[in-house]
Amino acid sequence: MRPRLRFAPSPTGSLHLGNARTALFNWLVARGRGGTLALRIEDTDTRRESEGSEAAILDDLRWLGLSWDEGPDVGGPLGPYRQSERLDRYAGMAGSLLSRGAAFRCFCTEPATEGSPHHAGHRDPCRSAPEPDGRRRAEAGEAFVVRFKVPARTVAEGHVVVFHDRLHGEVRVPLAQIPDAVLLRGDGRPTYNFAAAVDDAAMAIDLVLRGDDHLSNTPLQVLLYQAMDTAVPEFAHVPMVLGPDGERLSKRHGATSVAAWRAHGVLPEALVNALALLGWSPPGDRTIVGRDELVREFDLDRVGRSAAVFEPAKLEWIASQYVRRMPADALTDEVSAALVRAGRITAAQARVARAWTAELAEFLRPALARFDAVARDAEPVFHAGGAAAEQERASLMSDEASRVLAAFLRRLAAVTALDGAGWTAIKDEVSAETGVRGRGLFQPVRIALTGSAHGRELDRLVPLIVSGHRVLAETVPSAASRLERTLASLA
Repeated sequence: MRPRLRFAPSPTGSLHLGNARTALFNWLVARGRGGTLALRIEDTDTRRESEGSEAAILDDLRWLGLSWDEGPDVGGPLGPYRQSERLDRYAGMAGSLLSRGAAFRCFCTEPATEGSPHHAGHRDPCRSAPEPDGRRRAEAGEAFVVRFKVPARTVAEGHVVVFHDRLHGEVRVPLAQIPDAVLLRGDGRPTYNFAAAVDDAAMAIDLVLRGDDHLSNTPLQVLLYQAMDTAVPEFAHVPMVLGPDGERLSKRHGATSVAAWRAHGVLPEALVNALALLGWSPPGDRTIVGRDELVREFDLDRVGRSAAVFEPAKLEWIASQYVRRMPADALTDEVSAALVRAGRITAAQARVARAWTAELAEFLRPALARFDAVARDAEPVFHAGGAAAEQERASLMSDEASRVLAAFLRRLAAVTALDGAGWTAIKDEVSAETGVRGRGLFQPVRIALTGSAHGRELDRLVPLIVSGHRVLAETVPSAASRLERTLASLA
């Protein structure tokens, strides 16, 4: 059987990582089993909506590579796919439930919540009023909400709602614990549980896969399906996503939205990989699992029952593995774009210096996980010269360091092109001239060129500085000018 699933975000803000994980799981089940994925926008709670949020959520889903078969932008046979465009359907279903005695109009002055204590235990004074009386009061202009009428007979007999969940097994909830929840508010807008049940039934959704924070909503929705005489779908409530401290993932944990990690420059394939591992594990205890492998191997039976923990450090490690596997041209494109965004080079310079940027990209590749780190990691290449901190400056205050720097300056001042072999020859000549080897030889020139006593290997860095100055003279200071600046600061 080819399942029909749905992902139903509310446009109330950025796409949270927990919701993105739910979207991914729905997408994997649909694609892996030849099913259909519908995207539905649940936008009836106008108080919580955020302008531009719907477009941003759809853009984030596309960036992740998660497509949908039906939705507000692509249409479909069971639309519309925005709840704000389906209000007449909710009103029609509420009217049908009223006529069948499965719902009632409540004229109580207490605020109309889905399950307030006043209406728990089915004590609502409006519940037993004849439907024609309620209709006459409504036509006379009295304010009311429409509430679901949980069957009183079964409540008295101690009956339970029973449904099966793919992850939690059989779930049993006494009917006495389910309140006469609001279906339509006073302004005619539906509540979440009512709209979700009506839409899932109308859109023929047969697998509701969502976060387990919705598990408590399911008993009421099961009763609604039964009252509407529609089939009850299968359920799968996946575990919640927590932060490293074991608390619910929130802003205090740092970047918790897809948009934030996009801004950090994490590759979408890496984020998808990391999201898939939140509560699910592939066969063979692997960490790097590509998109095609995920589609083939994802199985709800391998999803854990306990909460998943999102660890930013793990995501960054996964991201670094994807950077290491990137084709050279793609990596160059990303590094070039990152340098332009950071103001290190202009777009025009990026076009002229593409070959050099490709060299820089390969230099950065081994330690790169996020492309917002490109400017930071490439800083030694663009450094103006001189010690960055007092500790580094102090290490240059010796006659030996000055002799080493002066010897390097004489040779690098005459160089316009340099490869690894040429740099090795220069090092050997300076060592022979000054009698200095090892740390005493390399640390002064590293500090003078990059401002720091620590960093990547000079054998690759110095030729990159020389070639960078040749094509970007105003942007990448020459090695000689950096040495001159350092020596002048020490005088």
